[in-house]
Amino acid sequence: MANYMFRTRYTRSGLQGLLREGGTGRRAALTQTVEGMGGKLEGFYYAMGDDDLILLAEIPDEATAAAIALNIAAAGALEVSTTVLVSPETIDEAVNKSVPYRLPGE
Repeated sequence: MANYMFRTRYTRSGLQGLLREGGTGRRAALTQTVEGMGGKLEGFYYAMGDDDLILLAEIPDEATAAAIALNIAAAGALEVSTTVLVSPETIDEAVNKSVPYRLPGE
């Protein structure tokens, strides 16, 4: 499984729903969504700034992460941006790989 960060912004209809249901109600609903797709919601944070809500989740694969983001966005309550999160161990693997790259003009 891979880790993902879903950065979201509420639309007007999403904010109206949040005001009716509250923050813990939305956390319960999104936990059910992620778990229903075989994942685990590891973090759920409201934010002040460019994002309104940040979800941190462990998701089985890229297709599942895309399905979650697409369906949440299509519902119209949230705009969603998805980021793959990389562990320090994966970075260790990456720095030990030899990459056949040539600079432009060399």
